[in-house]
Amino acid sequence: MNTLGLDIRILRTLQIVAETGNVTESARRLGRTQPAITLQLQRLDTICGFNVFRTEGRKLVLTPDGELVLYYASSILRLHDELLSRLESPDVEGHVVLGTPDLYAAFILPSILALFRQAFPRVQVQLQCSLSTPLVRLVHRGEVDLALVTRMNDFSGGQLVRQEQLIWMTGENSTAHTETPVPLALLPQGNIYRDHAIECLENARHAWRIACVSESVSGLQAAVFSGMAVTVLGRSALVPGMREIVHGPDFPELPKVDLLLYKAPGTKSAAANALHDYLAHYLALDRTSDLSGTAPPRFVAQVP
Repeated sequence: MNTLGLDIRILRTLQIVAETGNVTESARRLGRTQPAITLQLQRLDTICGFNVFRTEGRKLVLTPDGELVLYYASSILRLHDELLSRLESPDVEGHVVLGTPDLYAAFILPSILALFRQAFPRVQVQLQCSLSTPLVRLVHRGEVDLALVTRMNDFSGGQLVRQEQLIWMTGENSTAHTETPVPLALLPQGNIYRDHAIECLENARHAWRIACVSESVSGLQAAVFSGMAVTVLGRSALVPGMREIVHGPDFPELPKVDLLLYKAPGTKSAAANALHDYLAHYLALDRTSDLSGTAPPRFVAQVP
C-alpha cells in the first residue's frame, strides 16, 4: 500500500460512487466535475495498490478488496461527521418538524434520532406521522420542515437516501399464506407498497382478496399477528411474531422502494439543516441489521 494519506474527500467519493455505481451521478451529488471524481478514484487505487472498483457494463462495482476499503471508509466518515456535529452542536438550537410514515418512525428512525439528540441536545424534534403523499404536499407548503417518505410514481424532487427491500410477511404461526384467495392486509389505494403486492400476485395468477386496509403499520401488524392475513412491508419492519415468506411461484419477488428525504423550500434553520444532514448520512449507511437486532426466521411458504 502507498504511504500517502487518505483525504476525507476521497473517502466520501468512494462511498457515493459505491452507492450510485456511476461517476456522473456521483459528481452531481458531490457538486464536482466528472473528471475530478475520476481522478479521485485513480488516486485511491494508487494509494491502496489495487483496483477498488471494476466495471460491469456501464456500472462501477466494488471489488472484494474495495468492499473492505468501503467498510473502513464508512466508519471513518461516521466518526468524522459525528465529531463535526458535536463541535457545532452547542450553537445549534431550535424546533424541527419531521414528517414520516409511522412505518419509518417505528423501525428506521429511533436509533438515528437518539444519536441526533446526543449530538444536538438543544434541538427539539417533533414527529408528524402520516402517509407519504400528504407529507410531500406539506413539506412543499412549508408546513413541515423535513419529510422522509416512500417515493410514489408521481413524486419529483427529494434526495434518495436509502432503498428498502419489500417482502411478504405473515404471522409466526399463521396459515393465511395457504388460503385461496390469499387474504391481504394492505395500505390504502395509491400507496406503492399496495400496488407492488397486487401487481406481483396478478402476474403470478395468484388469487387474492383484501382482508384489512390500514393507514397505520400497527393495523397491518394486528392482521398479521392474528393470523388473518399476509402483508407486504420493508424488511426493516420484520419483527418477532412475524415471518418472511421467501419468494417463489405463488409469492413472486418484490422490488425495492426508494426512500426520499425532502426539505421545505427556503429553509434556513440551522436545526433543520443539522437534522437533514444527520438523516441523509445515517440512512445512507443502511444500518438496519445494527438497529433491529436478530431478525426473525425466514420460511418457504408451502401452498397445497
